[in-house]
Amino acid sequence: MGAIIFNESGQILLVRRGHPPGEGLWSVPGGRIEPGESDAEAVAREVLEETGLTVSVGSLAGVVDRPGPGRVVYEIRDYLAEATGGTLAAGDDAADARWFDPGELPDLPLSPGLLDVLAGWALIDRPPGSSATG
Repeated sequence: MGAIIFNESGQILLVRRGHPPGEGLWSVPGGRIEPGESDAEAVAREVLEETGLTVSVGSLAGVVDRPGPGRVVYEIRDYLAEATGGTLAAGDDAADARWFDPGELPDLPLSPGLLDVLAGWALIDRPPGSSATG
């Protein structure tokens, strides 16, 4: 599960992963769903743990499949969400948490495919020269 959160200035919230997989890469906050949790509950919990922010979880933005260790393939469901409280601070397995202008994303070390997925879902403009796949 992941949360795609924009602030009033149109900036997107990203966390820098502090542990494998993806250590050092920027991505949307999120993680695993716990037994008995709904998608919305998992998204809200993960965002709070990683960023210190409480959120209202909205509609499904999209679904991507990403390879994991061995032959595992993770289905990741990303939801639009709105920050409703809290104070931004990296926590849990996040090494950092910050708001970025969408135009800054091509210059960041991002999780593989994130930029194309956000553009493919029409959440940000596709940067010039980027691929058309998601």
